[in-house]
Amino acid sequence: MENLLKILSSLKEKGLYREDFRYLSSEQAPRVCIEGKEIILLGSNNYLGLCNDIRLKEAAIDAVKQYGLGSGGSRLTTGSYDLHKSLEKKIADFKGTESSLIFNTGYMANVGIISSLCDREWVIFSDKNNHASIIDGCLLSGAKLVRYKHCDMDDLEKKILEHRGNNNLIVTDGVFSMDGDVAPLPDIVRLAKEYGMITMVDDAHGVGILGERGSGTASYFKVTNEIDIQMGTLSKAIGSIGGYVAGRQYFIDYFRNFARSFIFSTALPPSFISTSLKAIEIIEKDEITRQHLLEMANWFKNRLIKAGFHVTNTITPIIPVVVGDVKKTVELSESLLEEGIYVPAIRPPTVPKGTSRLRISLMATHTYHDLEYVMDVINFHGKKLGIIEG
Repeated sequence: MENLLKILSSLKEKGLYREDFRYLSSEQAPRVCIEGKEIILLGSNNYLGLCNDIRLKEAAIDAVKQYGLGSGGSRLTTGSYDLHKSLEKKIADFKGTESSLIFNTGYMANVGIISSLCDREWVIFSDKNNHASIIDGCLLSGAKLVRYKHCDMDDLEKKILEHRGNNNLIVTDGVFSMDGDVAPLPDIVRLAKEYGMITMVDDAHGVGILGERGSGTASYFKVTNEIDIQMGTLSKAIGSIGGYVAGRQYFIDYFRNFARSFIFSTALPPSFISTSLKAIEIIEKDEITRQHLLEMANWFKNRLIKAGFHVTNTITPIIPVVVGDVKKTVELSESLLEEGIYVPAIRPPTVPKGTSRLRISLMATHTYHDLEYVMDVINFHGKKLGIIEG
């Protein structure tokens, strides 16, 4: 107990202690209610604004009326509904693959996929900025984990030549959640072909944003047929909850039989499955909203750069403002909140030491008027804290 208290005390001294959460009392929208105050929300993954779309609400209500609430069991017992089958077919069509399988969360998908596919006979090559759920899946698998420099293909090839074994996997985020940049999938595919390796892409933040019909980063780079395993979530642009894996039929058959996070979990409730089905139908047809979001994000990113902020090389609605210093990052976030703007402060270990940042993420439902106000406020406090020149 004493050791735990020392650890927590050390976190507080370093500015890394996670305080109580910000509790919202309204839906995920451009403006939310936090502790009774209206706040501009600039940290949500609700990129297309579908979390509070009336069409998704109606789909959920209709499903509750027909199927009830809980699913009643795991997918292998009594928890499989016709809706699950429909959604898995929809995801496979959407992603351009033979088949798909639904998990309860994206985290459970990554852990289940990697830990069931790989074992001590495998070598996994993972981008250093990959999501924690990928790393946890790698560690659970018992495979040799080799991390290559972020999006550095020369370093990846060097490490392949040094460490590859008989069974090898290259795994990467499609869009990196804390940086907003995109993995060089064509180069990864080229290396995988040259050295006989399996490829896996976590497309949690790419789906709904990039690619034909918003189907993600593999489509964006036109390498859909060359990526072996595509993982994603239903909780970001899709506006629901859940995760999935899509790929060739034999991969999906294998995960259905060996992915423990799938086998030993109660199935997602029908209401969430129905919501996801409706969301994908909307996304496939709505090029205008997707294009508007990307144009607005590019405009806002360029405004921040012009003001002197350090912004990563992002082409997505994720716009990280890198401050570096932990305490200044937290202070900037808190100053913005006092002015009616909520942007989460992201600190180590979520991001590398010295790269603490505000992770701004835009929704298609934000307005230019609100973003102009945000620019005025962040400029003022950025100068006040010495983050940008006054």
